[in-house]
Amino acid sequence: MLSVIKKEFKSYFLSPIGYVFIGLFLITFSIFFYTDVVAYGSTNFEYIFYSGATVLTFIVPVLTMRSFSEERKTGTEQLLLTSPLSITSIVLAKFIAATLIIIITELCTFMYFAILCFFGMPDLLMTFATLLGFLLLAMSYISFGILASSITENQIIAGVITIGFFVATWFLPNLSTSLNNFSLINMYSKFPQGQIDIADTVTFVAFIVMCIVLTITVMQRRKSVR
Repeated sequence: MLSVIKKEFKSYFLSPIGYVFIGLFLITFSIFFYTDVVAYGSTNFEYIFYSGATVLTFIVPVLTMRSFSEERKTGTEQLLLTSPLSITSIVLAKFIAATLIIIITELCTFMYFAILCFFGMPDLLMTFATLLGFLLLAMSYISFGILASSITENQIIAGVITIGFFVATWFLPNLSTSLNNFSLINMYSKFPQGQIDIADTVTFVAFIVMCIVLTITVMQRRKSVR
């Protein structure tokens, strides 16, 4: 599986996708750093991630929309399905590779943290909680994005499905307070406040596992049909 992870990870930088994602990420976060932190003379590192979480909804599909749909369109899916590796290993490898890109971009945000340290010490608990919540949210988006990519050969459709689903979840709490736990962005909003809620963390992990299992099921069925 390690070889597939390396292959998938390298593929992000052998094409413009990895650079586009990291570039968009840093551009938007730099804007939020100025408008939400510098402009107010604040040292609250977590403020950057309040607005950044919404942007994540629209840029994660850049990473995930090609995961399986491109393989299917170019005809290389057949090689995956007939390779010695299990479908589970392939799906996990694609998920881990995309997650590594997210981790790299999160590490890049420490330059903002370093800048703030010159003017005061940001709250370390808030910082840790924010980064953890942001990673869980990003992994949730990635897992669903890969699932969306597994059900269509069109990358654009996979991206639209991913964005549409998560935008729709933003409005669930408006329909009923009982749907609060189904809104990932709503659960994430607690983390930048320093609240690491066990129930929310478990929900994130359960959502990630569910999407990965569904993706494995979809690909297993495609393999059996072939």
